[in-house]
Parts: sequence; structure tokens; C-alpha cells
Amino acid sequence: MSPHYPEDRLYHLDALWLQTLGDDEALLGVNHHAQQSLGAVMYVDLPRVGGNLRQGTPCGTIESSKAVSDLIAPASGKVLAINTALRTEPALINRAPYAEGWLLRIRLDAPGDKSGLIRAGEYMKHLGLVD
Repeated sequence: MSPHYPEDRLYHLDALWLQTLGDDEALLGVNHHAQQSLGAVMYVDLPRVGGNLRQGTPCGTIESSKAVSDLIAPASGKVLAINTALRTEPALINRAPYAEGWLLRIRLDAPGDKSGLIRAGEYMKHLGLVD
């Protein structure tokens, strides 16, 4: 549908995307709209590996040229990995939010539960980009 909102992701209204990796794992990242609205990302504070996320609650912060914002977890789960490249190059979020700019890999608490997440077309409607 749009290169800015890949169909293989689910979108949380609070700016993050989730891509299931099969079984019970998923990648999380900042969506195109959010990174564009924030401007140049300068710093990201992510949870520690082994920590737990609870859907709808802050799981870190992102600092840009415009603001410091909470990262709201799109799903509940245990943090398996963080993108350590963001420590030295947080601008990856701006350049490649769906590729090298991912934030976290998690093990989902409830892999089949997609509540609070919407598909790309619905997210684009939410943003007013399509009818």
C-alpha cells in the first residue's frame, strides 16, 4: 500500500510498530509518521534485556531535535534484545525506521492477542492519509 507503512507490520496508535517473527517473538520500532514528526532523533533510552514490557505503558524514551517523548509498548512481553547500534547512531530511526532502526526484539506474552494494534491501511486512515 505505502512504503512508509509496510503491510507486514501492525501499528499501535502511540507511534510504534510490531512485526511478528513467527512463534512468539516480535520486533518493535518507531513508525514513519512518528519519526518524521519528531525530527532528527538524537538519543533513545531503551529497557534492559530481560526486562518486561506491559502494553500501553512507557518502555523507554526518544529524544529528538523537537521533543523528548515516551515510547509506549504496543504489546506485552520480555525484552530479548535491544538495537545496540542506536547507542552510537540513533539517526537510524530516521533513515530506516522499519529496517536498521528497529528498537527491540521481544517474546510476546500473548502471541495471538493483537488488541490495540491495527493494520497499515487502518493506521493510514487514522492519520488522514487515505479515505
